[in-house]
Order: sequence, then structure tokens, then C-alpha cells
Amino acid sequence: MPVASVGNARLEYQWIGERTVDAAPIVMLHEGLGSVSLWRDFPTHLSGVTHRAVLVYSREGYGHSSPMRGPRPVSYMHDEALIVLQGLLDQLDVHEPILFGHSDGASIALIHAGAGHRPVRALILLAPHVMVEDISVRGIAAARQAYEATDLRARLARHHDDVDAAFRGWNDIWLSPEFRQWNIEQYLPRVRCPVLAIQGEEDEYGTMAQIDQIASAAPTVELLKLKSCGHSPHRDCPEAVLASVEQFLLRLAL
Repeated sequence: MPVASVGNARLEYQWIGERTVDAAPIVMLHEGLGSVSLWRDFPTHLSGVTHRAVLVYSREGYGHSSPMRGPRPVSYMHDEALIVLQGLLDQLDVHEPILFGHSDGASIALIHAGAGHRPVRALILLAPHVMVEDISVRGIAAARQAYEATDLRARLARHHDDVDAAFRGWNDIWLSPEFRQWNIEQYLPRVRCPVLAIQGEEDEYGTMAQIDQIASAAPTVELLKLKSCGHSPHRDCPEAVLASVEQFLLRLAL
């Protein structure tokens, strides 16, 4: 798999589908425990229904990218959005992308678009976080227990070179007292591109307040609220997600 050097990090990435000049590529931003391989076959299906190229990559500390150096700071999603993603898109010659983010990746997409440093065609957000809720902390605490007591570590180890660093880097910062004040609502009014925000009604890490806040503050937002769906709509309800993304992009004629 090819590797891009951004700052001091080496990031694995993969293009799916053929890049064309008339179709903005989709850049996928994974969750707090994700990686290229953890998207499984969803990027291929996404490329197929949208007829455009899809870029997936693993952030530093995940997958086969460079290991993380030290604990993650409270600002880690800002750093990913404003420094790392910016550098990666420049290096891969990606202009005006459609950002498709899940969980932490959706928050990174919001920060990147809201900062306004470069044009973004659209945002597709699955289970985004714009604030820390009590349910988020409870869910992440439960994930720590599962990591220590079940086969979760073994399952994640198939996707990360340093699984303990990947898990602890995400879990420790979210459960730290200083992270309770983390909030990115100030970026929402500055998001100028259309947004599709998708949330499961049974999400164990967040409530509908997350996407409702996006809809109330960002200028152009469509919401999809899915029943019988948890924190990973692309895995729990892939057909509904793919259909909604396809129709969203067709309406925008991007």
C-alpha cells in the first residue's frame, strides 16, 4: 500500500476507483479506532454508487501508519484537521474534496471545513461529535472494560501495528477530565458547503443532539436518523447510508 509523508508521519493510503477531472473525490476519515482496513468493503461500494474516486488513509498511530509519539492532546482532532489533512491533500493533489467522516473523523471534517482554509464541496458525517455528552463518556469507559476483558483487543490487533497505542491514545484522552470541555460548535456557522449528517437512534456514544446542533447552526444541512442503528451506520445500515449519499450528491450535481 502506498505511503504519504506528512510532517514526521508516514500515512498509509489507498485510492479506490478512477480519479476524473469532473467528479470531486471522496476523502474518508475514520473513527477513533479505525484504519484503512477497518472500512472493509464500504469504500468500494461507496465509489461504485457515486461513480467517483475514494481516498482512504490511516491517521498517525493507526493501521500501518507511523506509530503515535506520546499521548494525544485535547487538540488532536484540530491538529488532524488543520495540519495533517491539509498536508495530505496537498501532497496527493486533492482539491475541493467531499469529506466523508465517521465519529472522530466526522468531527475532523467539520473542523477542516469550518476553518475555511481550502474549499470543500460537501460533508457527509456519520455519528459526528460536536460536544462531549455523558453518554459519550459512558460508552468510551465501557469500551475500555471491553478492551481489557473481551476479545476486542485481539480483533483490533488485526488492523493496527500497535494496537495498545491506538486504543489508549483514543480512550485515554476522551476519558480525561480536561476533555469534557472539548467543543467545536464555533466551527458550524462557518461551514459553507452542504452537509449530510447521519446518526443512529441506538448510538452508544452520542445522541441526536449532536446532529440537531449541526442542523441548527450550519447553513445547509440534511439529516438522516436511522432506527435500529448504533454508532457505525455504514456497518449497521449500509444500504440506507449508500442510498442517502447517492441521492444527496445527485441533488447537488457535484
